[in-house]
Amino acid sequence: MEAPMTHTSTAIDTTAQPLRVAVVIGSTRDGRFAPTVGDWFLARVRARPELAATVVDVGAADLPHSFGAPAPAVAETQPVLAEADAFVVVTPEYNHSYPGALKNLIDLHFAEWQAKPVGFVSYGGLSGGLRAVEHLRGVFAELHAVTVRDTVSFHNPWNQLDDTGALITDPATEAAATTLLDQLHWWGEALRNARATRPYGK
Repeated sequence: MEAPMTHTSTAIDTTAQPLRVAVVIGSTRDGRFAPTVGDWFLARVRARPELAATVVDVGAADLPHSFGAPAPAVAETQPVLAEADAFVVVTPEYNHSYPGALKNLIDLHFAEWQAKPVGFVSYGGLSGGLRAVEHLRGVFAELHAVTVRDTVSFHNPWNQLDDTGALITDPATEAAATTLLDQLHWWGEALRNARATRPYGK
């Protein structure tokens, strides 16, 4: 009698490769503060050799506002998002939620987000942009992405600038960034290995 066939899979170790993190700058307003916050966070990503950062700036992308329209800009953003292993969204809070231009970027892509972790860095008034983050969690869940628990939030950050216009942060904010990146790295490696072993949805 023949032994029953068994299926075995071996995880592909990708830990020797830096985790590719796409930092999404989610504001398009004139005089926007998002690049200041984004630059601060990018410096923390680039200080970690296990991470490799790229930037997707909604304000610099000429994205269409309807599906199926010719969009050279989508041809630019699509491969960057597709090649990323993880994402961090830098978002302000507009009217208790996140910017429409950020939602447009998210909606113009689908498979690029799947089975990847998403972290958040937010800013705003007293709420620090946290209401925008909570709305974004539901959006990314629908796209089969995993949002990491801990965030970085800035409350009235325009009052926390040095003479060069760079953010002044305290130890608690630095610790929050470290925790976010630790969680993003764990999820990013775990899901990258999982996708390499078995493509998502297969």
